[in-house]
Amino acid sequence: MSYRFTLEPYKTMKTIHICPNCEKRTFTRYIDTESNNEYLHSNVGKCSRQIKCNYHYTPKQYFQDTNFKIEYKFKPVQIVKQPPPKQPSFINPSLVDKSLENNDNNFIHFLETKLFGKEITKELIKEYKIGTSNVWKGSTIFWQIDTNSKVKTGKIMLYNKDTGKRIKKPYNHINWVHKTEKINDFNLEQCYFGLHLINKYKDLPIAIVESEKTAIISSVYLPEFVWLACGSINNLTKEKTKVLKGRNVVLFPDLRGYQLWKNKIPQLSKLANYRISELLERKATEYEKKQGYDLADYLINLNIDYKNAIFS
Repeated sequence: MSYRFTLEPYKTMKTIHICPNCEKRTFTRYIDTESNNEYLHSNVGKCSRQIKCNYHYTPKQYFQDTNFKIEYKFKPVQIVKQPPPKQPSFINPSLVDKSLENNDNNFIHFLETKLFGKEITKELIKEYKIGTSNVWKGSTIFWQIDTNSKVKTGKIMLYNKDTGKRIKKPYNHINWVHKTEKINDFNLEQCYFGLHLINKYKDLPIAIVESEKTAIISSVYLPEFVWLACGSINNLTKEKTKVLKGRNVVLFPDLRGYQLWKNKIPQLSKLANYRISELLERKATEYEKKQGYDLADYLINLNIDYKNAIFS
């Protein structure tokens, strides 16, 4: 079913606008597909910051608020034969190997000097294949490698080498290897970060967090899990979870993400055995909740018995 009014598909940064609510460039406007894709009012659209903003002003609400009546033009239904689904693209594994040769990497520096030392950090680089990019000096590549060792893509991010925090100013430093390599007609099909490890550790339960950084750090503190990352709060999906069929899975959402992930369990539990950790919900202060702490923040900063606290 097609709709006359729809959110504008992403093409370039010009299709992302300033949100009228949170004033961040995270706003997608609605367009009229029957009027040459013209925009509706500048406030009619949706902010992608689902937790921190959640602004969504629909065309229906706009027409109700303005008492505007619209005449719909019904078009005859055309049956179009759909082309066969396009096969996913992959990255040449030689790029992964090349990215491991250079450790001039702010995130690796943070792991080595602030947390774990050289030997453990060296093992983490090998285990998770933490790569280094020259897109920004000191930037990190988190490779997405599936259970067949096929490289889906790599997420490029930049961190502060002393704090381990992402650098978001003057802009959010995130890019993708399939874009920086300018691979033509690349059909991206993502998988969970760390997925290549689940066959190596078949007897361990799986833990899923949002960020790649959190998965890597948590794997040292709680090695009795295989740690995966979905990349963002909305990337915990049924499609990506099919490969975990039959495994025991524990979800560790960031603060503000608990209810959203808990609501997803019924649709995901048909594929694997799921439960959700309430550690952050029970232990976090009001300040920490406002800051949106994740599990890595607790494992680094709090001096508690995590193994007993998580399921007590």
